[in-house]
Amino acid sequence: MTFTGQHIVITGGSTGIGAATGSKVVQQGGKVTLIARKEAALQATAAALGPNASYVAADVGDRAQLIAALDQAIQQNGPVDGLFLNAAYGADFAPLLGYSDETFEQALTVNIRSPWWAIQHVAPAMVARGKGAILITGSLASERGMAGNAGYVISKHGLRGLAMTTAAELAGTGVRCNMVVPGFIDTPMLAAVPDDARAGMAARVPQGRIGSAEECANAAAFLLSDAASHITAQALATDGGLLGILTI
Repeated sequence: MTFTGQHIVITGGSTGIGAATGSKVVQQGGKVTLIARKEAALQATAAALGPNASYVAADVGDRAQLIAALDQAIQQNGPVDGLFLNAAYGADFAPLLGYSDETFEQALTVNIRSPWWAIQHVAPAMVARGKGAILITGSLASERGMAGNAGYVISKHGLRGLAMTTAAELAGTGVRCNMVVPGFIDTPMLAAVPDDARAGMAARVPQGRIGSAEECANAAAFLLSDAASHITAQALATDGGLLGILTI
């Protein structure tokens, strides 16, 4: 697997799975542009990855900021060979019947509209070149129903539809689109979960543990690379076997 001569753009790239995937790309000879809201975290991550990593601070839930960030990435590092749409809004835990419109709209904007905008902006150039890889981060919530977080679950289900439709429409052009589906992964989002709840999560995983961001990044980097050249319209779970045997 190599990324030599390739430029990969990663949203939600400052920490967790996005940062770990950026590291894989750089280690394999590619250039990476990281996009996220927090400039200090982006700067630190890009510095740790070295000279082949750059960043653009932007709120991907704001269409104008997202498009400007993508254009800046292209100006800095050239055409986009791989687009990893990893940014997500976790939303609030609340019962469906009491879920606020504001939270629901925010989940839809960050988790569905933003990837939609990014694909529409970047994919035409991929199609013109006859090659490109698009990867979207799903979730256990994109594969199963979950109580208590309707905005997140509904938006992640919508992301699966976006990924599969994109794959179906672009397959004949040489552009691929897949999903990576993390299970319980040790990321900043999971760090906020109390220790007893984390232990309960780990106990439900057939492998008996929470996965690492690097393990998920291994799958993401593979799907973005030419090693996956005949793989499209797939959702690859990195969940220790959880989806294979359980209803979560």
